Amino acid sequence: MNVTQVSVFIENKPGHLQSVLKILADSDINIITLTIAETTDFGILRLIVNKPEKANEVLKQNHITCSITDVLALEIDDKAGSLHKAIDTFSRRKLNIEYMYAFTEKRGDRAVMIFRFDNIEAAKKALQEEGYNIISKIDLIGV
Repeated sequence: MNVTQVSVFIENKPGHLQSVLKILADSDINIITLTIAETTDFGILRLIVNKPEKANEVLKQNHITCSITDVLALEIDDKAGSLHKAIDTFSRRKLNIEYMYAFTEKRGDRAVMIFRFDNIEAAKKALQEEGYNIISKIDLIGV
């Protein structure tokens, strides 16, 4: 049920993001969704791609610092209050969200959120007990 995310550390300068994206494109790696968190000097590019292990490998071959992380893709209703309801589940169960971001594609009348937890197994259990649909890698990216 976990989805594999690639995290890439890039210098916050013109051309660095383009270089990473070119390596991925040249390696036939499709980006499903991404987010960038930046600081003054560096950014963290977080990607869900169709071939995460290959992406990690080709980036490292090009001397780019990156890592692979397990995240959860959670399907929620695309209406007011749905995200709050999910976050309330985590709060009641004392689950820490390290970060989250929205998936760029809707699934009918449902939205998809990507979450990174400090305890992913406890988060999965809580979500399943509360009746949430955790989306598998296959359902999310078709591989």
